[in-house]
Formats: sequence, C-alpha cells, structure tokens
Amino acid sequence: MKAERGFTLIELMIAVAVVGILAGIAYPSYQDSIRKSRRADAKGALMGLANAMERHFTETNSYVGAAGTDATPANTGAPRIYSIPGQTATFYTITISAAAAATFTVQAVPTGAQNDPRCGTLTLAHTGARGITGTGSVAECW
Repeated sequence: MKAERGFTLIELMIAVAVVGILAGIAYPSYQDSIRKSRRADAKGALMGLANAMERHFTETNSYVGAAGTDATPANTGAPRIYSIPGQTATFYTITISAAAAATFTVQAVPTGAQNDPRCGTLTLAHTGARGITGTGSVAECW
C-alpha cells in the first residue's frame, strides 16, 4: 500500500488560523510604527522651522513676518521662510501659531490617520520648550 503525501484539511485550517492570529497582532504594531515615524518627521520639520525662525530673527531682529507670502508677510500661518518636506506636509500641517518681536511658537497639527489622541498637536517655542495638546506626556510624544 502506497502512503499518500500532502496536507489534511484540518492541518491547512490550523495553519491559516495561526497566520491570521499573527497578522492580527502584527498589523496594529506596524500601524503604530508608521505613526511614530511620521511623528518623527514632523518633529524634524518643527526643528527646521525653528532654525529658520532664528535665521529670520538674525536678519530682521524680530520673529514677525515669517509667515504669509513674500508679497504679503504675516505673523502667523504657513511659513514663507521654510519649505515643509512633502511627505510631512501630507500628514501634518506645520504652521507658525504665534509670533512677536521676541517670541514664537510653531506647531504641527496631525491630519487624517495620523491624528492620535495621546499626542495631538506638537508645539515648539522659541525657548526650545516642547508641548502637546493630547492626553499623553511630552516625553512620550517628543
């Protein structure tokens, strides 16, 4: 008598169940990793904008007028002195939220799937003080 080779239906169903369980565990972790990497990009963009604000202060002796357009400078809104990287601009809205002669605050507001209630909006002040609007801690989100 010749022995048959192959898988039984039960073995195949167990293998599919194991793969399904592993995928169910791995996918949320993957999504969290993607969210964290995009947040890191936004933090880098905020640091770059803060550096651009310091250069603007060095040139004009004020943080005022760093937003808007060259034709119509503004104190708050989208920065005209710094170009936000394309991928970061897709998931965060980076703006100057406050600017005065000697102080500024820049912020990164998450959009779409990037919106995380733990971190919320990331902020960075002229003193280097970091902040969030979410329920988590600054150390966790920054």
